[in-house]
Amino acid sequence: MSDLLRLATAGSVDDGKSTLVGRLLYDTKSVLADQIDAVTRASVDRGLSTPDLSLLVDGLRAEREQGITIDVAYRYFATPRRSFVLADTPGHVQYTRNTVSGASTAQLVILLVDARKGVIEQTRRHAAVMALLGVPRLVLAVNKIDLVDNPGEVFIQICTEFTALTTQLGWAPENVQEIPVSALHGDNIASPSDRTPYYSGPTLIEHLESVPVDAEPHNVGLRFPVQYVIRPRTAEHPDYRGYAGQIAAGEVRPGDEVLVLPAGIRSTIAKIDTMDGELDHAEAGRSVTLLLTDDIDISRGDVITSPGDAPEPISEFEATVCVLADKALRPGARLLLKHGTHTTQAIVGSLIERFNEQELRADPAPETLALNDIGRVQIRVASPIVADDYAINRHTGSFLLIDPASGNTLAAGLVGDVLSAVEIGERRNS
Repeated sequence: MSDLLRLATAGSVDDGKSTLVGRLLYDTKSVLADQIDAVTRASVDRGLSTPDLSLLVDGLRAEREQGITIDVAYRYFATPRRSFVLADTPGHVQYTRNTVSGASTAQLVILLVDARKGVIEQTRRHAAVMALLGVPRLVLAVNKIDLVDNPGEVFIQICTEFTALTTQLGWAPENVQEIPVSALHGDNIASPSDRTPYYSGPTLIEHLESVPVDAEPHNVGLRFPVQYVIRPRTAEHPDYRGYAGQIAAGEVRPGDEVLVLPAGIRSTIAKIDTMDGELDHAEAGRSVTLLLTDDIDISRGDVITSPGDAPEPISEFEATVCVLADKALRPGARLLLKHGTHTTQAIVGSLIERFNEQELRADPAPETLALNDIGRVQIRVASPIVADDYAINRHTGSFLLIDPASGNTLAAGLVGDVLSAVEIGERRNS
């Protein structure tokens, strides 16, 4: 079992995400005593009889004043069994782009539903976004369960509706866990609640501690985007030529045959260097310097791959994009595309379709894609990129579209046809 779990929260505004995250931090003793004292004083000033744990996480002044979450905030906590990195994402529809950002690397997402409201439009939107992003596991936290009559019946009704949605989106039942909780009172967060006799499953923390999480849901061979070429040119190392970067996928050992793309030149790994010395093996996520047996012209943005499953460099492709800026995406837009360590000029071709996340269908040929829209587009780049289909590997199948004039990120993209609402479930189960 992995000792680190990357997770995110999602849900509609006022569903209690900040309170839930504050409760997780509080119950795992991941906050300092002076922070608790400050929250207690602020809660008393507001006329509350108990600490408002949401104040532990709503860090921006605008968030505290409005009582909402605006930006993505990363929180770190741990239990004796596992460490966690949590992205606390906004609930407002206008911040869907932030939810996409926060969940893009998540191995599990906690999707909150207010027991009084049930599955609503934003619930369906977030579930669809998680499906498109390929998030492998979900937790449905039915919050504020203490505020409804007949909570057992309400919980079953919400779970039935949510199961129908997640099944349509492609999640297997064993990858979705439903838990009735009260973030305010701590029911079923760290310890079982006597107020939910109809529920016999794990608490939220028990589930987070025990859920199996693969380091990389879709395994591929070596993918090593070159970030920097090291040529010290010293008397001690007159011929040293190393290629520094972080392994995006797969693993590597000295003696492995590799293929350098997009040039298509084969070579062999001579040595794996790090600041702490040589390694005889390195895996995805490790930052290393690779030395090859051959003197090859390699520069930043090139990718060292395993030859057996190396992707074909592409100059024209279809992609699913989520618009992250107020500036709409239009056909013919000339932008910069950043994929891994490689940045190149790009032109947006036709806008093929816009995703309707409420009806789980695609609307063809939109004129533009506006802020928070998700759609499928054609893209042409000036120099080829070495990308896997996003459905195969999330790390090497994603990119950013950037406004060359301002430097602002306009959209996040996923290589390949991962949009089709009809085929989302088929794609996820294939």
